[in-house]
Amino acid sequence: MRPDAPEVTADALADRPGSWPVLGSEQVWQSDWIVALREDRVHRPDHPDDAHTRVVLEHPGAVVVLAVDDQERVACLRQYRHAGPGWFVELPAGVLDSDEPPLETAQRELREEVELAATDWRPLATLRPSVGITAETQHVFLAQGLSHADRGDFELHAEEADMEVFWAPVEDMVEAVLDGRLTTSALVTAVLAYDALRRRDRA
Repeated sequence: MRPDAPEVTADALADRPGSWPVLGSEQVWQSDWIVALREDRVHRPDHPDDAHTRVVLEHPGAVVVLAVDDQERVACLRQYRHAGPGWFVELPAGVLDSDEPPLETAQRELREEVELAATDWRPLATLRPSVGITAETQHVFLAQGLSHADRGDFELHAEEADMEVFWAPVEDMVEAVLDGRLTTSALVTAVLAYDALRRRDRA
């Protein structure tokens, strides 16, 4: 990077929505579960001769919950992920339902996955895990004021049926992230964002 590159002002530090011109789209593959693959042919604005193909992994979006109790412990899961592959420490999370606001999805997932409810909710971060390939947006929430909540008639299945649920101190999680022992992107972001808020007396 050139040393004379401009320095932007604080209010300019933001992503910009928008799209290059799309010449055509084709649905390449549709899952019966969540995702689909779409192939677009796009070009740079004012350069129609510079067209190229991009594949987009369509995804409805998801929520992630960093649930912190009065002892500064985080509610965690260890779950098998076939694409990993491996058993990963994660946070309660789930895919957005089409008609459900993200906060309601987060509250439901916290109850269903770890049998917790929270009185205090706030947005912690918004993630776009891999904007070069997927349209997925992850809404990360901080949940505090925790109490037990029965999951009712919801039944865990597949990987969820074998997941381990446990508490971990925030400080231990920060160290595990910095050491590279915890690697899932939503967890890493949530833990470091919460630690940054604490250091600024904003948690």
